Amino acid sequence: MGLYRRGKVWWMSFSYQGQQVRATTGQTDRRAAEMILGDTRRQLRIGGYRITLEEQNRTFGELMERFLREHVTKKASQRSYIGYAKRLRAFFGDGTPLADITPRLIADYKNQLFSDDLAPASVNRHLATLKKAFNLAVREWEWCQRNPVLSVSMERERNGRDRWLTVEEEQQVLAACRPWLHDLVQFALGTGMRMGEILSLSWRGVDLTRRTVMLFHSKNGERRTIPMNQTILSLMKAKKEEASSIKQPTGNVIKLKAGNPTDLVFKSKTGTPIESGHLRRAFRLALKKAEIEDFHFHDLRHTFATRLVQAGVELYKVQRLLGHKSPLMTQRYAHHYPESLRDGVEILDRITPTSQFITVGTIGSQAQAVSG
Repeated sequence: MGLYRRGKVWWMSFSYQGQQVRATTGQTDRRAAEMILGDTRRQLRIGGYRITLEEQNRTFGELMERFLREHVTKKASQRSYIGYAKRLRAFFGDGTPLADITPRLIADYKNQLFSDDLAPASVNRHLATLKKAFNLAVREWEWCQRNPVLSVSMERERNGRDRWLTVEEEQQVLAACRPWLHDLVQFALGTGMRMGEILSLSWRGVDLTRRTVMLFHSKNGERRTIPMNQTILSLMKAKKEEASSIKQPTGNVIKLKAGNPTDLVFKSKTGTPIESGHLRRAFRLALKKAEIEDFHFHDLRHTFATRLVQAGVELYKVQRLLGHKSPLMTQRYAHHYPESLRDGVEILDRITPTSQFITVGTIGSQAQAVSG
């Protein structure tokens, strides 16, 4: 039984119940790894090392099923997680024991994502999903001894995208949208909400009296309240009137009940949820018709933030409206309002008056006068 190194991380290797076990300590410091190794030895002596058997018996399919059932159902962006899980299961296989999900196999999965032309940010979302599932398996479910994703490096994301719509482009896009898409785009431009947040918005979170929209489960897991301007308020009133009753071909009226799929603010003609893939396709067609290039649905959120900053709204308010946990995430928009920095340089005029400066030409004139 001993330690060996993989990259910068120390691993343990030992025999347990006739099987060779290799497990990461998760430590880059040898002394810390030796402490974990000593604790593992004690568990082996007293028969407390049972988690490895769970790793052998539990499958990857079980991990994903429980992750989706107990964790993802609480999230606003459920569709994204379901998509990540589907791709993960296709690669690793539902019947694969958790003990066989190694850092090397995860690195192969990452390379596969890159070969499929996924951006670094998308690759990181897949890895983050897998990491969260294994964290739950280690810390709460006691299915695993270690999280293999911790030994795989995340990719550096390129967050330099800074695309937003001009007023003219907005008019072109809205004119090219079908009515249902027109409402969605206008709502995104007026609230800065993410696609998943918009598609999962229910009337329970819309308060027409207070003129607010509440997200009960935002991306960062916290509630967020967004005030409605007059444009969005008018849109919501029109959609509320439309949703209050649905007429069947016979003329009968169906009263809607809160809490069912038809309680969604934005839904299909049949009352079912709008799929994100369908929305993206329809939006791409509208952009093509409007002859707008290099633009994505998420850029509507960038447009919302950029316009606020350009209008002089302080970054703290923009941060709260976007739901950013860190002000660093909102700082990317700061350059859109250089006027907020102007007083920082104008103070130099007061500290060092221009009258104190003598130009070279002035010095030459004074010297000539003295010599004369």
